[in-house]
Amino acid sequence: MGWLDPAPFLRGTAWLDGGRVIRADPADLERLPRDIAERAALPIGVRLAFTAAPGTRAVELRFSAAVPEPDDPWAGLRHCFALWSGTRLVGETCVAPAAEGTVSLPLPPGGGVFAVHLPEGQSPVPLALRAVGGALSPAPPLPRWLVHGDSITEGWWSTRPAHSWPATAGRLLGLDPVNLGYAGGARGELPLAEQLARLPGEVITLAFGTNCWSRVPATADWLYATVRAFVGLVRLGHPRTPLLVVSPVLRPEAEHTRNALGATLTELRRAMERAALDLAAEGDDRLLVLPGRPLLAPEHLADGLHPNDAGHARIAAAVAGALRPYLPVRLPRQEYAVGPGEDLSGAHGVRR
Repeated sequence: MGWLDPAPFLRGTAWLDGGRVIRADPADLERLPRDIAERAALPIGVRLAFTAAPGTRAVELRFSAAVPEPDDPWAGLRHCFALWSGTRLVGETCVAPAAEGTVSLPLPPGGGVFAVHLPEGQSPVPLALRAVGGALSPAPPLPRWLVHGDSITEGWWSTRPAHSWPATAGRLLGLDPVNLGYAGGARGELPLAEQLARLPGEVITLAFGTNCWSRVPATADWLYATVRAFVGLVRLGHPRTPLLVVSPVLRPEAEHTRNALGATLTELRRAMERAALDLAAEGDDRLLVLPGRPLLAPEHLADGLHPNDAGHARIAAAVAGALRPYLPVRLPRQEYAVGPGEDLSGAHGVRR
């Protein structure tokens, strides 16, 4: 089989800028803070999804990636392409980043639907793909899930891109997660709400707030008003789309420590939850609130702020449980990665 254009196989994409995936509207970057525009250039959560015909032995992917300098702090990061089938990891192949390189991923016999999660270091760009010994076609489209947040949403400290909580919850729910997480950002920037309103999507999640404690300090009153404004702008484009608001997860140093404006993270979290609950009570019956504080314990944090793989799995389980009743099609219940007897679904809102 000859080389195929990767565009029909791409998943987890919001915008393309000259053929390169970008996670903010390229026509609207001037209204964004520089740190968010820089993070938006990284291909977080991008995948290639395909159906392999029986007899297909492997998929080959031609790609282009930045080649790190020897003193680059990320130079030692492994450049791995992971092959998944549903919720099961099939295999992983690691190669050196190259200005143009090729990676081959063996497929199990019998064919089926697969997804290749790209490495995020060195920003690889898929150039072409082809089947070895069979045929490939683009996988059937899944409902798009727009996931806005900060570095935790972006997947920091997960050991692989596929282990981030949006990627994990997307597999559990059969959704196509579009990762719009920006490390250091997601501070309630209203231009991002307007961009979300313009993006097609069947489900939306907003998971921000922790960077409103210190990076750009906020008061509880400011965050309450900002959440209402942010949701209001998103609703201009998605008036009836299921929308889940996830408040900040545990951050021990910030829980009871006052920021420069006198607010603790506990107070900011309550303000965020109150704003969303008030909007739901005022008639937005597709708006849900998932309190973030109960989701993680200190042992689920890799560095006191970002979840480890177990923490990402717990957030994914909670988000999947909260969203499931609101999806357009009820999906079979999956097994979540939580402990015996635990219920992390604790979302509040007005049921349909």
